[in-house]
Amino acid sequence: MTIPFELPAENRELSPFTGYTRAHWEAVADGLLGSAWRWATPGGALLDLPGRPSGSGVRSDGLEGYARTFLAAGFRVAGAEGKDPHGWLERYAQGLTAGTRIPGRDDAESWPLILDHHVQGQPMVESASVALGLMLTRPWLWDRLDGDVQDRAEKWLRGSITHVPAPNNWYLFPFMVASFLESVGRGDAATTRALDRALDLMETWYRGDGWYADGDGRAFDHYNGWALHLYPLLHAHLSGDAALSARFGPRLREHLDGFSLLFAADGAPIHFGRSLTYRFAASAAVGIGAVTGHTPLSPGTSRRLISGNLRYFLERGSVTDDGLLSLGWHGPHEATLQNYSGPASPYWASKGFVALLAPEGDPLWTATEEPAPSEGPDRVLALPAPGLLIQSTQGDGIVRLHNHGSDHVRPHEGEFAAQEDALYGRQAYSTHTGPTAVPNVRDNHLSVEVDGVGSVRRRVHPLGAGHGDGWGWAASWHRPVFASGPPMVPGLRVESVTVAHGAHELRVHRVVGAPHGARVTLTGWASDALASELVGLHGWAERDAVRAPQGTAYEAWVRVPRLSAEVTGTAVLVALASLSAEPADAALADAVTEVSVTDGELTVRWAGGPETVVAFGEQLRVQCG
Repeated sequence: MTIPFELPAENRELSPFTGYTRAHWEAVADGLLGSAWRWATPGGALLDLPGRPSGSGVRSDGLEGYARTFLAAGFRVAGAEGKDPHGWLERYAQGLTAGTRIPGRDDAESWPLILDHHVQGQPMVESASVALGLMLTRPWLWDRLDGDVQDRAEKWLRGSITHVPAPNNWYLFPFMVASFLESVGRGDAATTRALDRALDLMETWYRGDGWYADGDGRAFDHYNGWALHLYPLLHAHLSGDAALSARFGPRLREHLDGFSLLFAADGAPIHFGRSLTYRFAASAAVGIGAVTGHTPLSPGTSRRLISGNLRYFLERGSVTDDGLLSLGWHGPHEATLQNYSGPASPYWASKGFVALLAPEGDPLWTATEEPAPSEGPDRVLALPAPGLLIQSTQGDGIVRLHNHGSDHVRPHEGEFAAQEDALYGRQAYSTHTGPTAVPNVRDNHLSVEVDGVGSVRRRVHPLGAGHGDGWGWAASWHRPVFASGPPMVPGLRVESVTVAHGAHELRVHRVVGAPHGARVTLTGWASDALASELVGLHGWAERDAVRAPQGTAYEAWVRVPRLSAEVTGTAVLVALASLSAEPADAALADAVTEVSVTDGELTVRWAGGPETVVAFGEQLRVQCG
C-alpha cells in the first residue's frame, strides 16, 4: 500500500531485511506529526483527530492527540540532540501554554482536569506522555518557558499525583510525572511518594521470566513492553539512576530473551491482549533495551525487529490517506478496539520511537541487520511464570503463542461469561491470525455445551510449562462459565495441555464433571488464507468447519475447523492442530502413529519415534523424548 508521506531510499546493504535506516524512522515520525497537526486547535492545545470519540469524550481525546504525538516529537528531537528542522517543539510549547491557562474550562483550548480513574481518569494517562515529552526536550522547551507557564503546567500535572490511578500500569503515569518534576527541581514529599509507590507495586507484580502482571492478577500482554518495562527504565536512563537501572535492567534482558521471538518473519507482533491499535509500540521493549544496553540481542537483530515491525504496519494500511494512524490493526478494525479507544489512541505507537534516543552513530543504526529470532531454526520456548508457550516455524515465519496463564480477570472479580474477552480467553494466538469477534464462533477454544449453551473460559489457573529440544508444553485448568442458565455447573472443570512439537500442536483436554447430555467442541485457527487444520486423535466424534463472517483483524471472512463429541462425567480428548503458510507434505494425522489413554495417563507416539506422556492428577506431569 502507498504510504502518504515520503520516505528515504532503501539501504539494502546496511539493512538487507527491511531496507530501513534511522532516517526512515525520523521520516515516519515527521510524517505522522505533520499529518496530525493539521487537526490542531488554533492554540495547539488539542489535536482533534477525526473519528469516533472514546468513552472519555471529545475534549479528553483532543488532549490525547496532543500528548501522544508529543511523545513522538520528544523522541525525535532528543535523539537528534535538539535539532528540530520542522519546529515541532515550538508548537508543543504553544499548546502547553494554551492548554494549562484555565484547565477544566469549556472553551476551545483548555485541557480537562486530572481526576480519579473512575471519574475522569484518561487525562492521567496523557499526563505521563506530557511529562515524558517535557523531560526529553527540557533544554529546548521547558527551560525556555515563562515561569508562570511552568507553574501552571506543574499544577496541572500534579493532578496525576493527587488522584487515584486504575489498579494496574496506571501507577506508572504519576510515576513519570513525579520523575519529571524532580528532574526540574520541583520535587517534594508527594513526588517521592509517587515514585516509591509505583516501584513498590512493580515488585509485587513481577512474576519472573522477565514478565510483569498488569496489576494484581494474571494479565500478561504487550503492556509489559510499552509500559511496565519502558517507564522505569526511561526514568533510570534519563535521571542517571544507576541503582534503579541495575534493578530493572536484568528483567528487561530476560523479557527480551523470550519476547523477541514473538515477532514474525514479516515483522508482525503477536496478536494478543488489549490496546493492539498501538501497533508498533510493540517494539518499544526492543528499542529501550538497545538504548540502555539491557538486551540479549545484537544491535543488528534489534534493528531488524523494530524496523520490521514498523514497516509491517506501514505497508498494510495502518496509515490512512490523510497520514493518520487508524483505529484498528492493519486498517480500521472495530473488534480490535476497546471503549477507551479514541481517534488519537493509536498514537501510543509513538513509544516505538524510543529507539531514536540511540544517536546516529550508535551500533543500533550502524550495524548490519541480522535475522530475527523467528527466522532461525524452528523453536519452542516455555515461559513458566506467565504460563505461555511460544512456537515458531522458520519455513513460513509464523509465531504462535499458546496461552495457559493470562486471563485479564482481577483477583476481586467474579467469572462472568458476559465479560468474555477474546483477546485473552482463547487458548492460542499468532502473528498471522486474530481471534474471531464475539458472537462469531470462537477460535482456539474448548467449549462445554450444556442445554445448548456453550461455555466461556475466564480465569486461567496455570499448571506448569516446560520445554526440551524441539518441543515444549504448557498446561492450565479453568471452570467453564455460561452466559445463560446457571453461570457454572458444580464440579465441572477443564484441564488443558498444549504440547508443541515442531510445527504441530498436540491439544489435550480432560473434562471433569460433565453433566448428562453435555457436548464438547474444540476449534482451531481462524483463517481462510492459511492452512488451518484440526484432527481428532482420541475421544472426538465429529469434524467440520464453521464460518466466522465478521472475520479477524487479518481477514474479512474466515473458516474455523471444529471437532465435537458427547461427553458425560470425565473424558480425555486429544487432537492435533496446525497453522501453516506452506502446503502440507502429508496428512496432519500422520504426524502421530499411536495414541493410548489409560487411567490418568495419555501416551502419544510421534512419527519418527519420540513419545509424549501426559499424566493427570494432583501434580500434572508432561514428558517428551
